[in-house]
Amino acid sequence: MTTALTPGTFDPITCGHLDIINRASTLMDEVIVAVAESTPKNTLFTIEERTDLARKATAHLPNVRVESFDGLLVNFARKMGVSVVVKGLRAITDFEYEFQMNAINQQLDYRLETTFIMSPPEYMYLSSSIVRELAALGGDVSKFVTPEVAEALARKYTQA
Repeated sequence: MTTALTPGTFDPITCGHLDIINRASTLMDEVIVAVAESTPKNTLFTIEERTDLARKATAHLPNVRVESFDGLLVNFARKMGVSVVVKGLRAITDFEYEFQMNAINQQLDYRLETTFIMSPPEYMYLSSSIVRELAALGGDVSKFVTPEVAEALARKYTQA
C-alpha cells in the first residue's frame, strides 16, 4: 500500500490545494494532508483551524486524512511510515523552491521521494496569500475556496 504526504501550511486551504489532493488520491492508496504547525509564515488561522478546514474540505475523499505536524517533514514522514511526498507546482518560482526542498529532504532521508503534480491553468496563479488579501479587502473568494473556508475568512476579517 502506498501512502503519500501532501504537506503545506494551508492558510487557508484553497481549490488549488484541493485539486492536488484530489489528484494525489487517485494515484495513491492513501493520502495524508500534513498541515504544518511550525512555519516562518505568520498565519491567519491557528493550527487547529487550518486542520479543521482541511478535514472539512477533504471529507468527501475516503482515502484522505488530515494530520497536523510540527518540525521537519522528513521526521513526520518517518513517524507516519511514509516514503512519498506529493507537491503541487504552479510556476517557475515554485519549482525553484521545491527543487531546493527536495534536495534537502533527500540529504536528510534518501528514502523520501517527492512527486510533483502540475497545477492546471485555472489554479496556476492561486495561493493562500492571494485569497487572504482578497478576503481582507472584501472581495469574493467563493471561486477559490470551499464555502466553509469563505465563511471562516469572513469571520476573521469582520473581527479585525
